[in-house]
Amino acid sequence: MHTAHFSVLTDGGEKRGREVALRMEQMRAVFGQLLMKDKLKMPVPITVIAFKSDKRYGEVAPAKQSMAGGFYVPGYDRVYIGLNLFEIEPWRAIAHSLGHYFLNYNYPPAQGWFDEGMAEYFGAVEIGKEVNIGGDPELAPEWHEDIFDNVMRDPKTPQSLTQLVSSPVWIGMVDLFTMKHDGSGLREGSHHTLYYAQSWMVVHYLINKKKMPEVGTYFDLVLNQKMPVDKAMVQAFDLSPTQMEDAARTYFNSLANLGLALDQSKRPTVDPMEVAQPYHFPVPITSDDLAVAVNPLAEADAKATIDDMMARVPEHRDQALRDLQALTADPKDNEAAHRGLARDHIQHKLFDAASDDLGKAGELNARDPWIWYYRSVVKYRAAQAAQQEMQGLANMMQDLRAVVDWYPEMADAYNMLGMARVGGGGIKSALEAQSEAIALAPRNLEYQFNLGQIYVAAKKWDQARELFTRLKEGPDRQAASAAKKELDDLPTLEKYGIRSQQTAKADAPASGAENASDGEDTGSAASKPAAPKPGSTGPVENLKGKIVQSDCSKPPDVLITIISGMTSYTMHASDYKTLLVIGEDQFSCDWKNRPASVNYRATGKHTGEVVSIELR
Repeated sequence: MHTAHFSVLTDGGEKRGREVALRMEQMRAVFGQLLMKDKLKMPVPITVIAFKSDKRYGEVAPAKQSMAGGFYVPGYDRVYIGLNLFEIEPWRAIAHSLGHYFLNYNYPPAQGWFDEGMAEYFGAVEIGKEVNIGGDPELAPEWHEDIFDNVMRDPKTPQSLTQLVSSPVWIGMVDLFTMKHDGSGLREGSHHTLYYAQSWMVVHYLINKKKMPEVGTYFDLVLNQKMPVDKAMVQAFDLSPTQMEDAARTYFNSLANLGLALDQSKRPTVDPMEVAQPYHFPVPITSDDLAVAVNPLAEADAKATIDDMMARVPEHRDQALRDLQALTADPKDNEAAHRGLARDHIQHKLFDAASDDLGKAGELNARDPWIWYYRSVVKYRAAQAAQQEMQGLANMMQDLRAVVDWYPEMADAYNMLGMARVGGGGIKSALEAQSEAIALAPRNLEYQFNLGQIYVAAKKWDQARELFTRLKEGPDRQAASAAKKELDDLPTLEKYGIRSQQTAKADAPASGAENASDGEDTGSAASKPAAPKPGSTGPVENLKGKIVQSDCSKPPDVLITIISGMTSYTMHASDYKTLLVIGEDQFSCDWKNRPASVNYRATGKHTGEVVSIELR
């Protein structure tokens, strides 16, 4: 089943599938209301797999979540959500993680207390005939917790958020607001701590006292203008830290429903779904508003999708890969299984194997947009790993344009398109694509780093310096290290058009600014690095004119004569068979009087090394 924003795969029948699809769309709409946004962006597609069997769910879920109603599997390419339809309202189990997802793509960088407080507040959402919210998301019936704890963990029952906030001692507000915490939702620990509880209640207070606009002002003051937290609190909220704590405490004490729910949790006769919550409002979307496309899925394709999800769960990866390989060994073969194997190969930098599987997938279904996307990921990641320029840029850009036509909000496609365009010399279009990637994923440090590289290629030195300085001063160590290398290179680049040899191969931070390289070992002081080949470094320039002749007498080299105005230019390409050509399939030595736009790196006053040619 497909709605406007989710894909749902289920063996539970169309009726349950429609219910899952409706709840997911309703949760999305509710979170949009919390952020005061009419529309939420979803730059990473989400696929929900809903199992009707408790046993089957347990076989695919991570062990620590096998007894929960659902689990969440993040990814740069897509997010998987697994749901157990045997449980009541299983989607509530993934509300916290879904809250982080929506924040990551729809709210500027914030502090950890805000992200966790928002995710916890949303984690209690209950949707039926109306929306109920504001309850304690970590409040489970104590009688149930005791049984579970005695069997699976320490017999001590963890305290709920309500119990923790009831403590006479809170974390100081400045300490809470400055505490280092990964708010991405990817490295979650126990939520039964005062940090989570107090963050939950502060956000609870801010939302229901209609202070969300002031929150935006606060983060601008602290994160952009670098104002101290205590002064920013006064300016944004008109409250000192002490006054803010008092206000949040007073608000908590006014929520009688939280105390009532805590009392109810001690009685085994109470249905957890009937525990009272403080706030109620109409559902933003009903079944009458929801458009759902329903299609049967072949059993092998469904299994391949489930295996692709399982391959992303470390404890299930080996079994999932064996299952995917079995599907490809079947005489009927399976395109989705090849895609799943290719994605795993990419993850482990086995790029040749990934290309092989994607080639076989393309033979089975050349029109699948996922194949176009993963082909581009292979080229992008292979170039990063080898610290070389991307190969096959023309085909890559064609694939990525098709991907964004298929899924217009896929941020990663815009990021790769931006880097492919700058590799081909299209600086303006590269800036447009990279800006779109950052607009869709404002917290992704890799995309910001790549924008800095495009600024360098465009000779926008001030913008590059400002961006890399911001990354260098940010909390992510790997992004800071990579940005520092870029800042070290800027003076040489700006003055001479080449990088300093010591950092010529500094890596961009990988996805989420991970795995940033520390640079290349330059050896002993006595050994001198080889000078860069003329035309292999420096800014890319653009020349518009006419190709009047091409000398291919020494293949694969070609010398192209171009007339622009009254001036003749001689451009060299080391291999005309692989030269990036836009507007034709490949370069031809027979072209004469062809209007063209040439991107090149200068090697002399009227000579250069061709990067790409666009025929006009």
